[in-house]
Amino acid sequence: MSLALVASPRPMPPARPDRTEPPPSDSPPFAEWSRRIRRGDARAFEALFRELHPALVGFAGTLAESREAADDLVQEAFVRVWERRARLDPARSVRALLYQTVRNLGLNRIRDRSTRQDKLDGLAADAPPPVITPDALAEAAGTGDRLRAWVAALPDRQREAIRLTRFEGLSHDEAAEVMGVSPRTVNNHLVRALRTLRERLDRFDPPTA
Repeated sequence: MSLALVASPRPMPPARPDRTEPPPSDSPPFAEWSRRIRRGDARAFEALFRELHPALVGFAGTLAESREAADDLVQEAFVRVWERRARLDPARSVRALLYQTVRNLGLNRIRDRSTRQDKLDGLAADAPPPVITPDALAEAAGTGDRLRAWVAALPDRQREAIRLTRFEGLSHDEAAEVMGVSPRTVNNHLVRALRTLRERLDRFDPPTA
């Protein structure tokens, strides 16, 4: 009597992952919000406002004389974006657009407050960095205070590039759009600024052998 051989079933290949859904991301959907705002979606505009308002107020504080004035700048920037929503380009960064609008509004207000032509001319040029004395630095409580003092002493464009990319988290392309320069120019400003900050750090906190 012959024995029938029963073939064991082949293992099934693992199921392929469903690629119809994009991977989860913690990044705010700025491009999607921009498309929806362009169509007049107030909820998307509100979401954009909640996401960027605190950071924009902090940025505006470098251009305004008070917290209230900084908040006014940001409110006006959002109003302008909403009023011109039909012209939004989803291919452009709406975050960079808001930073650029706040920056331009702040600079315009500074110019409006100026009563002398020489002050207006000075705003258009990079002012020489103020001198930070060792005594002033000695009064700082720690490295964080020193760093803020050193950043404040940088030339205008270097300081702006540092703040936008390191403090506000903008990409080089976004910072370039805000500043009205090329990404390469932003990178050049960053290289010079970081070199200066490194030299100051080494001078006051020399590396140990």
